[in-house]
Amino acid sequence: MKYLTMLLLLLAVGSCGKKQEAATEAKDSPEALAETTKKQEGPEAAPNEVVLSAEEQKLGGIQVGSISRRALGQGLKVNGVLDVPPDQLASVSAPLGGFVDRTALLQGTRVRKGEVLATIRNPDFAQLQQDYLETRSQLTYAKAEYERQAELYRQEVAPQKNFQKAQAEYQGLQAKAAAQAARLRASGLPVGGTIVTTAALRAPVSGFVKTVNVTVGQSVTPTDVLFEIVDPEHLHVELTVFEKDVPQVHKGQLVRFSLSNDRPSTERTARVYLISRAISDERTVRVHAHLDQEDHALLPGTFVRAVIETNRATVPAVPEKAVVQFEGRHYVYTAMPQAGHYRMVEVQPGLSEDGYTAVQLPATTASDSARLVIEGAYSLLAKMKNSEEEE
Repeated sequence: MKYLTMLLLLLAVGSCGKKQEAATEAKDSPEALAETTKKQEGPEAAPNEVVLSAEEQKLGGIQVGSISRRALGQGLKVNGVLDVPPDQLASVSAPLGGFVDRTALLQGTRVRKGEVLATIRNPDFAQLQQDYLETRSQLTYAKAEYERQAELYRQEVAPQKNFQKAQAEYQGLQAKAAAQAARLRASGLPVGGTIVTTAALRAPVSGFVKTVNVTVGQSVTPTDVLFEIVDPEHLHVELTVFEKDVPQVHKGQLVRFSLSNDRPSTERTARVYLISRAISDERTVRVHAHLDQEDHALLPGTFVRAVIETNRATVPAVPEKAVVQFEGRHYVYTAMPQAGHYRMVEVQPGLSEDGYTAVQLPATTASDSARLVIEGAYSLLAKMKNSEEEE
């Protein structure tokens, strides 16, 4: 009996040891460790959700905002140049030709209307002035003769034909003197006074010298363009529109354009005011637009990229950085009630303008009350992709 009791005790002790070893092995197994880790990390996120800690949100620059309604336009993309109206571009020539005696102009020089651009020397200038002075002398005699014959005719001393002849000669010399004086003024020569052989060539408009085609001592003719002056005070945008797109363009439409050297965020505006009725050999039409705000720093001939707005509407929009593209689809992230929880929602993007993109949320998402990630959306996408790769 004594030996039987001792044997039963030994068997009981051995059985307890095996149970403890089995429990320890089960506790240390990978499945048990994974389960423990899940309990410590909290509930598992859904496939279209991502969870960030407070530190991760700060590092990712996560900012949450709401959808805003903005006026966005559907546009026609075109190219063009800055140009000036015909009355703002002047070509300067020497009316009578001659030799360039003096000029100090360079391209880009600012000139005022009436300012001397160059001095032209021509020996024929002396003959013009001489002819005018001689005509003036003849006119003085003809006037006196006309007055004498008029008095004799009134007293019926001289016949009427003498009076009419004196009158015709006087009026003819008046016309001749006026024409010669006008020619002298147009040539830049003095009317009367000292006879000179040089004439001042003056600026017909104020502006900047665009072209200089002369040098000192050069022989020029009346048909030679010596200078070109452009006044950039009233620039316009000249756009090239393809024939098939012309029906979409109407007077008064908004034109948004930028220069090749502008920063990406810089955009200027103009309004369509003239549509050409002629189609070029390249099957294009010229469209002119007035600038909404004059900029004296702009230069004629500068290339521009423009969008003619053909349709404009107020639509729900978000910053362009809030929309991410993944596997050919577009998504935004909505903030969930739980702190640090974000859900990926597929959207249909629309027009983009001024850094905003029109979006259409699913019917299950209320666009008015939805809170979207407007900064750091790509950080959430990267976090989600990394989590999928780890799994």
